[in-house]
Amino acid sequence: MNKIRTARLKQRMTQQQLSVRCGLSQAYINELENGRKVNPSIVVLDKLAAGLQVPLTELLGPEGISILEIARNIDQW
Repeated sequence: MNKIRTARLKQRMTQQQLSVRCGLSQAYINELENGRKVNPSIVVLDKLAAGLQVPLTELLGPEGISILEIARNIDQW
């Protein structure tokens, strides 16, 4: 299961509630959770982590976004 979805469901939060908390659209969160959007920027991940009240590192790793992908996205800032 996607790490964003796992963290969200652990808190019994809807995608819409997360959307309000982090300032991202519900549609975008849905696309991230369902793998239709990949490689979100570090800014997006930081917003999600803040909205979920989890450390940014919790969204990284094998099921989340790899650190290599994050490094690639930093150059796009």
